Amino acid sequence: MSLGLFSLPSPPPEKPTIKQHPIYKPPNPPPPPPLPEYFPLAASASSPADLPPIPSWNRLPDPHVPEKTRLYIGFTRYWPLLQQVVVSYITAGWPPKDIYVVENTGTFDANKRGLLTSSNPFYLDYHRLTKVFGVNVITMPSLQTFAQLQNFYLSEAVNNNLSYYFWGHMDVVLTPHEDASPYRSLYQIAVDTIRESQSPDFQRDPVTGEQKMWAIRFFAYDWFALVNAEAFQKLGGWDSLVGYYGTDCDMHNRIAMNGMTMPIADAGDVFDVGSSLDDLQVLYRRRRKGTWKKRKVNEYGLSRSKASAGSNASTGAGKPSSPEILEYLEETEEDERGGSGWKELTEKLESMAQEKREDPYRNSWQLKQRGGQGEPYYYDADGWEKALQMTIDTGVKINEEKWGHRGCDIKGAGLKEGDQWRVEHDW
Repeated sequence: MSLGLFSLPSPPPEKPTIKQHPIYKPPNPPPPPPLPEYFPLAASASSPADLPPIPSWNRLPDPHVPEKTRLYIGFTRYWPLLQQVVVSYITAGWPPKDIYVVENTGTFDANKRGLLTSSNPFYLDYHRLTKVFGVNVITMPSLQTFAQLQNFYLSEAVNNNLSYYFWGHMDVVLTPHEDASPYRSLYQIAVDTIRESQSPDFQRDPVTGEQKMWAIRFFAYDWFALVNAEAFQKLGGWDSLVGYYGTDCDMHNRIAMNGMTMPIADAGDVFDVGSSLDDLQVLYRRRRKGTWKKRKVNEYGLSRSKASAGSNASTGAGKPSSPEILEYLEETEEDERGGSGWKELTEKLESMAQEKREDPYRNSWQLKQRGGQGEPYYYDADGWEKALQMTIDTGVKINEEKWGHRGCDIKGAGLKEGDQWRVEHDW
């Protein structure tokens, strides 16, 4: 500034305000307590013999059927639902040795070594799955998307010379049609579906003699499905760049575009649920003898009651030995197939499915566990969920760009095999 002959110096420039960094978000709420025990009898068991017997109408065929009936179930989060679906398959007659849980947690061998607690989203009880239920666990070396996991199932089929395989979701419960006459177990119907699908005249046109290749048999959409490995190989497998939502639209439309089919089958009721039954022993379809007092269960799922004189009932997997199962067998008997107990069970499962349908975020079960701080391979639960949703959104956009179309009606929009990445947007 000038005053006559004299000039005053300009004021020094203001220093820029430096924003404090890092500024932290509000702290996360404390994690919920450890999970309750949803199957106390399994918690006290040391082998399959210490579980209730499979319902007599669903007993395993002996010897095993000639068909290979490998079933894959993927798992990432929330152990109670995985345990529930595994038990539902076993009690519906599926051979435990044919069930393969694919552990897709990204925690390497932490579960196998028992290093995670039940408040950790990625926790599963490896010992119970393998030693008590008798199923197999395959641990993935790193976290896989849905599409990558599907390609892993296909790779397993190729490497094990399987012409077909079953796979299912972990957040379902399956029950046989107990009121059907004549009765067949869910497993037996699944085996019969294999035989039907492999028969020489399956889907053969009686007039033209043309026979279309089947690619997948849906028992309840893909909650439970039978896959033709040869067909999926011809299609080039799943598009692993479309990781989650939209990848089934891509695969199923490509099936139709290539003249293959997706026939429907029915083996039983499949309930899409987001919670666990209070006690999974109800799936073994037993009822009380007279006045039956419910066992008190402590926080570890073990009975506080003393064992009474044991029963010599057998599970078919050796002689039961735990006091808890001996007491349970003495106080219960097999229920009536298709009776009131079965009706009450299906009504309860339907109410659980309805609760999930009415949930604004139908997969809110995935957010029930928030613990695990300080445990091996820990990942912030909120951050994991946010990253997952971002990955899902990216996959949806990739699929839209791939076909130049938004939505699942890809073939219905006039698109065909070979149009991938060749079509301008139709929006």
